[in-house]
Amino acid sequence: MGKQFSAMDPAHREFIERQHIFFNASAAAEGRINLSPRDVASLRVLDANTVVYLDLTGSGNETAAHLIADGRLTLMFCAFEGAPLILRLYGHGRVVPRHSTEYDALLASHYNNIEPPGARQIIHLTVDSVQTSCGMNVPFYEYVGERDQLLRWAAVKGEAALDEYRLQKNTRSIDGLPTGIEQAVSLSK
Repeated sequence: MGKQFSAMDPAHREFIERQHIFFNASAAAEGRINLSPRDVASLRVLDANTVVYLDLTGSGNETAAHLIADGRLTLMFCAFEGAPLILRLYGHGRVVPRHSTEYDALLASHYNNIEPPGARQIIHLTVDSVQTSCGMNVPFYEYVGERDQLLRWAAVKGEAALDEYRLQKNTRSIDGLPTGIEQAVSLSK
């Protein structure tokens, strides 16, 4: 049976930090539900009720659109090795635009001022509940490493071309909702 908590405890944080991948889910009141894989290396647990992750440029920007429209965000972590466990963080998220004062402060305090090629924004989650469940049906998988294609693509593209790409591909969700990426692009100029 699942257990619910109002905040992450140290064991939850340790479990999160041992994982290699997590999944984020978001939705607006209507339209498609988005579910995306993310690498845990981009995630930081700031305190028992706050998590951020550095979001890289991709072919879409669904999470940002959903956070503007609705704010609901769920992060899910699964044990693919060791004891079975699924941990979900439920709460309200928001986008921290690249080059904003808050973004720069988070980058300095939690990412050693290291911004990977293609960094687009930081997603900030205020956690209002944590749920754990057994995870006994999650298969074992062996971790063999990170993919570097996205980072290489972004590095070759360069900042100016990435800004253009974001304006072409990341301004609206697949349901036509605004993502707010224009603000971040204007801050970079």
